[in-house]
Amino acid sequence: MKPKMSFIGLVLLSLLILLWGCSNTQNSANVPDEKQVEQVTQKPQATIEDTGLELKVKPLEKNAEIVIPDVQVEDFPVPENEAMAFTRQMKIGWNLGNTFDAFSDSPSLKNELDLESYWCGVMTTREMIASVKNAGFNTLRIPVSWHNHVSGNQFTISEAWMDRVQQVVDYAMAEDMYVILNIHHDIAEAYYYPSAKHMDNSTAYVKAVWRQIAERFKNYNEHLIFESVNEPRLTGTPFEWWLNMSDPLCQEAVECVNKLNQVFVDTVRASGGNNKTRYLMVPGYCASADYALLDEFRLPTDTQDNKIIVSVHAYTPYAFALQSPGEPGSISAWRVTNPGSRRDIDWFMTGLYEKFIQKGIPVVIGEFGARDKGGNLQDRVEFSAYYIRSARARGMTCLWWDNNSFAGNGENFGLFERSSLSWPGQIIVDAMMKYAE
Repeated sequence: MKPKMSFIGLVLLSLLILLWGCSNTQNSANVPDEKQVEQVTQKPQATIEDTGLELKVKPLEKNAEIVIPDVQVEDFPVPENEAMAFTRQMKIGWNLGNTFDAFSDSPSLKNELDLESYWCGVMTTREMIASVKNAGFNTLRIPVSWHNHVSGNQFTISEAWMDRVQQVVDYAMAEDMYVILNIHHDIAEAYYYPSAKHMDNSTAYVKAVWRQIAERFKNYNEHLIFESVNEPRLTGTPFEWWLNMSDPLCQEAVECVNKLNQVFVDTVRASGGNNKTRYLMVPGYCASADYALLDEFRLPTDTQDNKIIVSVHAYTPYAFALQSPGEPGSISAWRVTNPGSRRDIDWFMTGLYEKFIQKGIPVVIGEFGARDKGGNLQDRVEFSAYYIRSARARGMTCLWWDNNSFAGNGENFGLFERSSLSWPGQIIVDAMMKYAE
């Protein structure tokens, strides 16, 4: 027995040495640079000087697992009115992205309904929407592109496409969710385009499409929200995403967006039923927060009092949240303890608060998120927690953009793997839900 016991002792000693070595060795690919180390170990800031926010942060422990930071942002005074209460009840939302918004001019698609899975790879089921609701999301945004499904000078929408959109709306309504329905990737000269040259056709298209949507859904309750258009902009020009307001073309585009929003409101209100009082969402140029803050952006006139919601998309800070990892300036680090990480979020949200919220005008951030950049999960968790808490502190509701994408070099915003009804991004969801109330 003695030789056998000595052999076991040697094995145990070897294992202990191996384990000790592993615990004191780091993968060089994951070692942060000096700046990142400073961000992780930086002491919490008592205040954010440019906004006056009180911020309390529980720092991450060294070598800890992925954790949700304990972030407390002092609540801003929010007016008490029905509109603010309505968006508060929307709580937090999820986009059914890359689904009904998919489009193609390819003749290989024989069945128009195949477009639903053309980009995301899967058809939407009742079980999927139930899973989204069970995860804590109270609002579902269904982006829809209509131009592949219209015909004739009246832009008549295909009955099959409208029926399928309605079916998925019904999935969400059965879960007692709020639903946002819109015109999405239909920006083209043949449909709508925000320039004076194309305004007549744009007006006709927006009016025709919304007349038909409004008629189909006019008896739905107020949990159904209509959103005029998605990110209206001068596609194919240097001003697509970045305006120069000293340029007449940019001035014209902002005014055209104002006019199209007015066409939308007038058309929906005229359709009767519950559309007379339904909440409606409208964006500024390209749905940018910056351009919603322009003096030139104005809300449509309405027959109802305070039933217009400002629609904003904000993948902010851009270099972290949206910019491709291969582009110069792209970053993968975001730390709640770093004032530089928080600065852009604080700035645009405070701007929206001061222009709209504190005047009692509701704001919904209809798209936000942070794409995966080489497994930067802790950064995305901290970003998501702080983003949601900051928005809710100012009386705003946010919706995560989920395109069912998890791998490759594209925009991997996926949290919910639809075909398996699983949540690879559960920790990000948990971070958002912690601050969504």
